[in-house]
Formats: sequence, structure tokens, C-alpha cells
Amino acid sequence: MATRGSALARAQAASVQGALASRRLDVELVEVETTGDRIQDELIHRLGKTGAFVRALDERVLDGEVDAAVHSMKDMPTEKPADLVVAGVPERAPAGDVLVTAEGHDIDDLPEGAVVGTSSLRRQAQLLNYREDLEVEPLRGNVDTRIEKLLATHLQREHEARVENDKERQEKKGKTDHDEAFDETADEWFEGLTELERQALGRKVETEYDAIVLAEAGLKRSGLTEKVNYERLPRTTFVPAPGQGAIAVTAADAEVIDLIRDKLDHPRTRVETTVERTILAELGGGCIAPVGVHALLQGEHVHVDVQVLSTDGSESIKTSRDLPVGNHAHAAREFAAALRDRGAGQLVEAAREEAEE
Repeated sequence: MATRGSALARAQAASVQGALASRRLDVELVEVETTGDRIQDELIHRLGKTGAFVRALDERVLDGEVDAAVHSMKDMPTEKPADLVVAGVPERAPAGDVLVTAEGHDIDDLPEGAVVGTSSLRRQAQLLNYREDLEVEPLRGNVDTRIEKLLATHLQREHEARVENDKERQEKKGKTDHDEAFDETADEWFEGLTELERQALGRKVETEYDAIVLAEAGLKRSGLTEKVNYERLPRTTFVPAPGQGAIAVTAADAEVIDLIRDKLDHPRTRVETTVERTILAELGGGCIAPVGVHALLQGEHVHVDVQVLSTDGSESIKTSRDLPVGNHAHAAREFAAALRDRGAGQLVEAAREEAEE
């Protein structure tokens, strides 16, 4: 199976490998570099429209070099080669976004003009729609790299304060009127830092972030939920990207497709992500427009929240609908058509024109 080489991608691929191993299937993982991995200074929405994190892996599948490829579903273009099939969709991780801060603030606690990091056009538009005073700055890199960029400024300031306190302690040694600002020395404090915090402390600061927004699934799969302060953003206000939190395994060979589907597919997740991606495809949003779609299977219906925004967040079309599970794909297409008639199509087209400028 082909996978990207990032820590998160390898973790996702390893989870697929483990699931198949538990069903007595041996899987070898092959790392493949993608365009998105090579170009680190480009905004994600400009890369995503060409499948920058996907195409190189799927080409290996189509060429017969590997049997399958493991993707983050939200990175996949809605259009794919005719011979390629999403053979397996394992059970989804949490689908929503989280706000990560050094102090554990929620979005309403952030000061006016706070700098929030994200390179997602959807997240940028949703942040500005919710709080137009925020400053949204680009943020790329692996999950741990993004967190390091957030923590760097805060840790460096604290380190400087502790070093200065150590100097004052030495200068006033033996005097009783010296108030200690810290219980620990700078060295003792450093020894208590996690490896992630130590990496952040040594990082060159280019942008000072007050907060960053990440997918909760990425945080969880990276094993970082216990190492950072985060608050879940409400999914009805910050509607997640279609397919967020889900993994897609693509294949082209009929036997491999049947095998993976039989061993790996999670029916509930398959239905929910089919609805989400069908709506995205019908709207024509891809990764070039701020579109959030979240589906939740509830008995005989699939409850769907959709949010389409202008790139600056000043305009927003948001609505919900319960779709019959029996013909969920058809119902999703009808829902998307109704959204287009309400003006969602115009917002998507405006975003496309901006992306092509």
C-alpha cells in the first residue's frame, strides 16, 4: 500500500495495515512523495485543486506498482480516474476541528485581533465569519510542526523570563527581600518539557500565533491530544470539511477491491462520507472554495449540515436537512441542487475565480 511519508500519513496507513493484519492479511507500506509534500510554501487550497496530496499515490496503483493507496479522504479530489475505486473506508475518527492554544483558551476568549494560524480556506472563512476581528495567517507543515510554531513564542518568552530570574537570584543571593517569580530554575524547567516543547523552544519564530486550528482526527492520530491544550469548535458553527476524519483506501484491481471492502469497510462511515462528498461534487467546490459538509447517520435518516462561505467570511449560506438513508446519494444530489439555487453556486464560482487569479 502506498502512503505519504508524513508522520500523520504513516500513522493512518499503519492503522489500515493493522486492521488488515488482524484479518490475516500481510501489508507492506511504500512511502511516496507528493507534490504537496515538496511545495511547502503554497496555500493548501491552491494545491488541493490538483490533488497535490493524492495523485502520485494513485498513479502507483494504476501503474500496478502497488495494490492500493491510503489517503486522508478530505484531501481527495471529487473527480478521479475511471479505473480507480475507493475500495475501503474504515470507521471514521472525530470529524470536527479544534482550536489549539498555549493557555487553553476557547475562541471567545481570544483577545481582539488575535492571530490564528491555518492554511485551510474553509477554516479561514469560518473564523472570519464568526469573529471578523481575528487575523488569520497561513500555517503549513505536519501536525507537530504546526503546534511547535504555535508554542515557540510562548515558550521562548517564558525561558527568557526564567533565565532573567535566575540572574536576579544569583545577584541577590542571601538577601531576604528577593521575591521569587518561579519555583524552578531555567534548567529545571527545561528538564520538565516534553520533546515537542523542546523542539518548539529552539524554533525560529516567523509568525507569532495566538491559536491554530487543526482537525481533531489529526491531533488524535498523531498522539498529541494529551500534550496540548485544545477546545473543540462546535460542528454546527464550524462545519467540517467533507470526509474529514475519514481514511480512504483506493484500488484498481477487482480482487483487491473486493478483499479490502470485505475486510475494511465501515458501512456507517461509507454512507456519511458518500453524502458529504456527493454534495461537494455537485456544488463543484473541491478544495478551492470554503465548503463545510458534515453528515451523521441517525436511524433511517442522514442528518446533514452544510455551510458555504465567501472566501473572506462576509457571506455564508448555512442549512441542514435529513436525507433518507435508502437513497442517500440521490437525496444528497437534490440537496446540493437546492443549495445552488439559494446562492451557494455563486459563492463557489467566486472562490474559483479568485483561485485562478
